[in-house]
Amino acid sequence: MKAYIFLADGFEEVEALTTADILIRAGVEVKLVKIPGGTEDSTHKCKAVRGSHNIKVKPDLTLNMDTTEEELMDAECVILPGGMPGTVNLASNSAVVNIIKEYDKAGKVVAAICAAPSILGENNLLVGKKATCFPGNEPKLKGAELVKEGAVIDGNIVTGKSMGSAVTFGLKVVERLLGKEASEKVESSIYRG
Repeated sequence: MKAYIFLADGFEEVEALTTADILIRAGVEVKLVKIPGGTEDSTHKCKAVRGSHNIKVKPDLTLNMDTTEEELMDAECVILPGGMPGTVNLASNSAVVNIIKEYDKAGKVVAAICAAPSILGENNLLVGKKATCFPGNEPKLKGAELVKEGAVIDGNIVTGKSMGSAVTFGLKVVERLLGKEASEKVESSIYRG
């Protein structure tokens, strides 16, 4: 089982890394994929991506440098963290849009949190689906049934509300990929106390 998390300059660090951590705890292979563009120099393979709070993260792969759009179709899940201008940078990348549409068409898991569900909405992936997002982005969730939960699964789509719901979002992605028992196992391992 493999998941790709797309990182564009300005991504929300907690949303990306918490989700990665929870998936890894569940036994999912996670690859962080840099999406070129934005303020960072994108001419070098796997150069760090700068988050929305200036934390730099070194990705595993860089799109169009050491992996192609086609090669990124081999996982079971693709994840879009929010953050600004990370969400805008993801939304403006045609390869990202193509990949999420192909994953959705194939019934694979497409997950987005915070402002990033707006990318799904603007590409008509939320029509008739329950979804949540960071407050203020609701108009961009075209055709969605808005819910006020921290994270929600509807079919192959998982959406999360905000950085504050990153753990819940990660657990919902695990639940959708591996089942409720796997999600509960990870949850019990991180909430001991």
